[in-house]
Amino acid sequence: MTTAGTTGEQLPIALRTEALEQLLTERGLVDPETMDAIITTYETNVGPLNGAKVVAKAWTDPNYRRRLLEDGTSAVKELGFSGPQGEHIVVVENTPTTHHVVVCTLCSCYPWPVLGLPPGWYKDPAYRSRVVKEPRSVLSEMGLDLEDDVQITVHDSTSEVRWLVLPERPPGSEHLSEEDLVPLVTRDSMVGVAKAAAP
Repeated sequence: MTTAGTTGEQLPIALRTEALEQLLTERGLVDPETMDAIITTYETNVGPLNGAKVVAKAWTDPNYRRRLLEDGTSAVKELGFSGPQGEHIVVVENTPTTHHVVVCTLCSCYPWPVLGLPPGWYKDPAYRSRVVKEPRSVLSEMGLDLEDDVQITVHDSTSEVRWLVLPERPPGSEHLSEEDLVPLVTRDSMVGVAKAAAP
């Protein structure tokens, strides 16, 4: 439908976003400085690199790994990562026979302090509904083929509990230091839709 003064085509999303931000600012509903600070925090200070540091420490420090699996929130805080959407993090461990994958079936609950903002596919209704019913097929479509004897458990994140997957340490990484292991840990491996990268 076309109205007076429009061409019937939607404005590019960047322009629509800018117009919405300007409108909200003019009405006093949004403080631009606060918005910029939030964006900077989640673009530079929070993200998958934090989670990768948690995983690398768990791979190299058995005592930390035990604490992480017993009380994920406290163990993650030990490394200085906490904040909104990270108040209650539960960590599950992938093994050669058990594979965990995370979804939020209602919206997009996600452990921001260790993974940053959720990717688009995590919020997609198709992922949210299908991975619960047919996880093996969805994982295969995303590039992860698991053996038939691997048991898959799907964890549903909620506003009360955010899940984090401790991926298997990749073969051939035994000689690597904690620092060298960090780049092998991807966001997708900590959600369970991929494995950690090979060295």
